[in-house]
Amino acid sequence: MPAPTALYRVYRLATRALAPIAYRKVAAKLAAGGVSEVRQRERLGYASVPRPDGRLIWFHGASVGESLSVLSVMGEMGRRCPDLSFLLTSGTATSARIVADRLPVRTRHQFAALDAPGPVRRFLDHWQPEAAIFVESELWPVTLMETQARGVKLALLNARLSEGSRTAWGKRPASAAMLMGCFDILISQNAEQEGYLRDMGAPADRIRTGANLKSVGAPLPVDPEALARMQTALQGRPVWAASSTHPGEEEVVLDAHRALLKRWPDLCLILIPRHPERGDDVETLIRAADLPLARRSRDEALTGDTSVYLADTLGETGLWYTLCPVVFLGGGLAKVGGHNPFEPARAGAAVMTGPHVFNFSETFAPLIETGGVVDVHDAKAIIETADLWLTDPGARSRVQSAAEGFVTSADKGAMEAVLAPLMAALGLERDDA
Repeated sequence: MPAPTALYRVYRLATRALAPIAYRKVAAKLAAGGVSEVRQRERLGYASVPRPDGRLIWFHGASVGESLSVLSVMGEMGRRCPDLSFLLTSGTATSARIVADRLPVRTRHQFAALDAPGPVRRFLDHWQPEAAIFVESELWPVTLMETQARGVKLALLNARLSEGSRTAWGKRPASAAMLMGCFDILISQNAEQEGYLRDMGAPADRIRTGANLKSVGAPLPVDPEALARMQTALQGRPVWAASSTHPGEEEVVLDAHRALLKRWPDLCLILIPRHPERGDDVETLIRAADLPLARRSRDEALTGDTSVYLADTLGETGLWYTLCPVVFLGGGLAKVGGHNPFEPARAGAAVMTGPHVFNFSETFAPLIETGGVVDVHDAKAIIETADLWLTDPGARSRVQSAAEGFVTSADKGAMEAVLAPLMAALGLERDDA
């Protein structure tokens, strides 16, 4: 076990003292999200369901994206090892709600215990995992150290350390190395992230370069009845979407939409903010642009007069991608690192995005090179690209086909690149060998 640093000891004492205050805050957030009091107490380590018999593998992802990214891995691991059961933990009400209907067989969801000695011990006493797999950048010191102390195999999967995380841990090299030393294997998203792990003190012989887990996800679910209703409401009108948008991007998209309306007077924009709770702010922007709108969260009807349909709900992105042949994917103009291009590509959409896609650099570079995604820098480029794809189905089809080919190829290799070293390092036998 890595030797605890002085900073870790101070942190451990602080979390013990502050856990009651932290719990009140997180419980209030969960309650606001409709989570019952019984399930809120999972954050204190009190399980709300029994532990299944046999071997249990624990996966942890902080929120929606991380949680969804491991579902395919869990499903494939369960197929290879039918005796395994799985536990998926996350921290938000939204993540719990979205994964609820997508969990693989033999899988349970719980809210993660607070990173404090009491909650973590109660959690581990109940669940007794054989292995624990943390996703992306989940480095909770007490949780990692307590889990490792019990002899549980640990993995960091789809490892991605943001610039902020690297800067923060760079000021605490001994504690960073302590946490990195807890893991039996660290599988990075790409070679660049592998270097960051080494810089943080991760043992070089435990690091592997895998693939971005978001490349192996299943297609987003689509409610066929909702899709049929939307298609009926549109009555054959041309439609495009701006998805996962951030502040500063909606203004650009709305400017582009107003320009496109001069060529396509009945064009409808489905505007899908990354964070639906920003719905009021985005509605204000739409009204300021003098564009007639309807709002999904208020169940307002999309009519022939609706120019912008504000899709400020959760769990329906697959519906919008299936409905819209043209998608602007946000996160690349706002410099937040971009978002997952595999989801709209799997739905058959032609995708454009901004240039700042560093969170998916290993994905967007080949996609853009092969013509599967178009890089747009401003409203003018969005207008030109959307107009071309709406006017010329052949041009749109070429982009869609290039993206489909890339996604199919990525799917074939990514799962094995991740799962083979992961299962070997955790000592998990596969029954289909």
